Amino acid sequence: MEEQEEKNMSFLGHLEELRWRLVYSTIAVLVFAIVIFVYTEWITENIFLELANPEFPIFRFFCWAVGLCATEIKIDWQSVEMMGQFGTNLMMSIVGGIVVAFPWIFYQIWSFVKPGLKQKEVKAVRGIVFFVSVLFFIGIMFGYFVIAPLTVQFFGNWQMAENIENNITINSYLKTIVSTVFFTGLLFLLPVVIMIFSKLGIITSAWLKKYRKHSFIAVLIVAAIITPPDLFTQIVVSIPIVLLYEFGIMIAKRVEKKRYNDSLVG
Repeated sequence: MEEQEEKNMSFLGHLEELRWRLVYSTIAVLVFAIVIFVYTEWITENIFLELANPEFPIFRFFCWAVGLCATEIKIDWQSVEMMGQFGTNLMMSIVGGIVVAFPWIFYQIWSFVKPGLKQKEVKAVRGIVFFVSVLFFIGIMFGYFVIAPLTVQFFGNWQMAENIENNITINSYLKTIVSTVFFTGLLFLLPVVIMIFSKLGIITSAWLKKYRKHSFIAVLIVAAIITPPDLFTQIVVSIPIVLLYEFGIMIAKRVEKKRYNDSLVG
C-alpha cells in the first residue's frame, strides 16, 4: 500500500514538474511573440517582403554563379478578410516566438527527461541542447536564405496565362514563408532523430547504409513537398539533407562503438 502511494506521489510529482516546464516554455514564447508583434511592421518590411526583392542575396549569387537571375515579382499586396492581417500577425508572432525560444524550450524538455537517464547516457549526449539548437537555427537560416526566396520567386512569377494576375494576399505570402522556414529548421534535426533511434536500438548504421538509396528517394520527395516543383531548387535543397543523412550514419556508428566498448567494460 505504501509502495503504491509512493509511486502515485512520484507520478504526480513528474506531472507537476512537466507542468512547470511547459509554463516556463510558454512564458518564453509569449515574451518573444509580444516583441515580434510590437515590431511587426519592421519585421514584415525588412525580413519577409525582402524575399520578393530580385536583389536578395541568393538571387544575386545564382545570377553570378550560373546565370539564373531573378525577375521582378509583380505582386499586389492585399488582405481580403476582415481579420486576415490580425490573424496572420498572431501566427507570425507565435511561430517566431517558438523559433527564437527554441533553445530554452528544448532545454526544458531535456531537463525533464534527463533525470530518468543513466549517468553514462547523460555523458554520451553532453552538449545536446547546444547541438540541437545549432542544427535548428542552421535549418532556419537555410530555409530563409535559400528555400523561401526560391519559393517566392517561382510561385510569384508563375502564370497560367498572360491575362491572369497574381494578386497574392499577404496572409498567403506570410503563411507560405513561415511554414517553409519553420519546417526546414525541423528537417535539419534529422541527425538528432537518428542518434535517438540508434540509442534505442531501433536503427543501426548498417540499416541506414542498406536503405541509403531508398532514403535519397525519400529526400527528393520531401524536397519536392517543401520547395517549388523545379529540378534546380529540389537539387539545391536535397544536397544538405543528404549530407545530414550521411552525418547521421556517422553518429549511429559512434553510438554503436560506444555501446560495444561499454559492453566490454561491463
